Parts: sequence; C-alpha cells; structure tokens
Amino acid sequence: MKRIGMLTSGGDCQALNATMRGVVKSLYHALDEVEIYGFEDGYKGLIYSKFRMLTEADFSGILTKGGTILGTSRQPFKLMRVPGADGVDKVEAMKHTYHKLKLDCLVVLGGNGTQKTANLLREEGLNVVSLPKTIDNDIYGTEMTFGFQSAVDIATSAIDCIHTTAASHGRVFIVEVMGHKVGWLTLHAGIAGGADVILIPEIPYDINKVVKAIEKRSKSGKRFTILAVAEGAISKEDAALSKKEYKEKVRNRMHPTVSYEIAAQIQEKTGQEVRVTVPGHTQRGGDPCPYDRVLATRLGAAAAQMILDKEYGYMASVVNGEISKTKLSDVAGTLKMVDPESSIIKETKLLGISFGDE
Repeated sequence: MKRIGMLTSGGDCQALNATMRGVVKSLYHALDEVEIYGFEDGYKGLIYSKFRMLTEADFSGILTKGGTILGTSRQPFKLMRVPGADGVDKVEAMKHTYHKLKLDCLVVLGGNGTQKTANLLREEGLNVVSLPKTIDNDIYGTEMTFGFQSAVDIATSAIDCIHTTAASHGRVFIVEVMGHKVGWLTLHAGIAGGADVILIPEIPYDINKVVKAIEKRSKSGKRFTILAVAEGAISKEDAALSKKEYKEKVRNRMHPTVSYEIAAQIQEKTGQEVRVTVPGHTQRGGDPCPYDRVLATRLGAAAAQMILDKEYGYMASVVNGEISKTKLSDVAGTLKMVDPESSIIKETKLLGISFGDE
C-alpha cells in the first residue's frame, strides 16, 4: 500500500488538474493499492490537517479543466517558521500531519515559494516530490513550467485584439502582462502578438529610447504603436536605486502600475493618446492549452515514476527538451531570468522590436 499526499500551493494556473491526473493515473496503473490524500488550500491543508481521501474517479474528466480541484492559497516561505496569530508552529504541524497519515510521499505542485517550502520539508526528513507550476516560467532547473504556454496564448490574444482598435484610432497602446519579477511571459507574448516595444525586468528601459521607437514608427507612416510591458518592468533610473529606495518609490507612486506611469510619460513627451490594457488574472484562468495538457501529463507521470523508484527530493522538470528531474536543493531560492544576451533577445532586436535600451 502506497499512501500519497498531494497539494497545490500559491497562485493557481492552467493544467494543475491535468498534472495531478498524470501522477494519480500513473500510480493507479502501476500499483494494486494506493491511497491519495488531497490537502485543501495548499500548505494550509497540511498545516491544519484539512484533507480528503480521493479516488481514481476524482481525477477523471479533469484533464481539460482549469484551476485546481484541491483549492490553493499562498503561504509565504519567509513566514513558514514564524508562528501565526494562533501560535501554530507551521513546520512541526506539517510534519505531524504527514506522519499521522503515514504518508510515503508528499507531492507538491507550485511555483518558487512553494518549491522553497517543499525543500524545507525535505530537509526536515519528509519524502517530497514536486512539480513546476507557474505562468511565469521562472522556476530554476526546468526549461518549461506548466501553465506558461496557456498564459502566453491568452496574453497574445489580448495583444491581437488591441491591434485592430489601435490601428483604427491611431493610438499608442500598452498591454501589461503578468510575470512577477521576470519577463518570459511578456517576451513570448510580445513576439507572438507583434508588439513594437517589449519591456521586461531583465532589461531596464530608458523612457527616451521608448519614445524614440514610437516616434520612428510615426515618421515611417505607422498610425499606432503597441507596447507589451511586464508588470515588473523597471526604468534604468529605478534599477539604480537600492532595494529599499525602490520599494519606497513604488509605495508612493502616483500611478497604479508601471504601465500607467509609462503611459503618462509617453503622452507628456509625444502628445499622442495612450491607452493601457491589463488582462490581469485572465492570464491564469480558463482551460489549459493542448501543449500544457501534454506537458502536465508527462511531468505527472515522471513524478509518479520517482515515487515508484523511491527517488525523493526532486522536482520533475524539462532538461534539454526531455522530461527529467532536478534536485529540490538546486531549485529552491533561485529564479530563472531572461538573459539579455540570449539568442531570443538578439533575434527579436533584429526584427526592429525595441526593448527600450538602445
């Protein structure tokens, strides 16, 4: 008998259900007896022992379903060892639940903070296998995360829709794309959507260079310009500030996000009308695209194989285009950033797309 715990933590995204299905179907196929304990609302369920027994039937028909059947919540890693208002020692509580249920392994699906906590539990002696979930594609140790391609499709569709209204009115449009502190999602959606300017956190922008790119289009007879701006985009001036100084500036910013700040600066410098569109959480919603369904299924099966082989302490990953595994100790605490010198950036610049840096 194998007893497996499973939880989804952090922000939701497409293909969480598909990935869990991949794990469970593989285990049921390989084992005569297996019990699946689904913890509700992420690590919170493990801390407070809120779970439900799941059967094979619970994972039927969810391949195409977005969200997560287990629910999710954010439990900041930096607070994991800090007792809450109820005085609960979160780490000890999670270990207690794990041992009380006599689990053979805990399967964790989540992003960077989730992976750090998964590694913490590994260090505490629990058998853990994790899976890389995020639309940001910023998890170290894997070339691709599930949820990313679905979000690219949605963000690209938003940019596609802006093209017609931008052309009709002859305006500058900014589409603000999610991605937290990295630019993978903005970069891919910007290229796929035909954006004229792409601003990402890894390449601090000069607003004057952005304006120059817009004016160049206007002089060549183009009626509109579309900017794909990452929510974490940062100017060269702000990038030179200390972390404390930057946080203070953001706290006192007159505009709700960096996109609105950029819009105001462009309008002031060019006199052109600027509109901002924020697809927001639509990028994390809806059903997973076919690519993500395939990736999620393969990663889920790989996680199941690790459980069968008793290879704990790893994250199922994509390495050199193949499904592989990466040590949790290598994954935890490291962001996968866009390299400004990478070929994809150089190729994009060859097209004449501006990153606001030259």
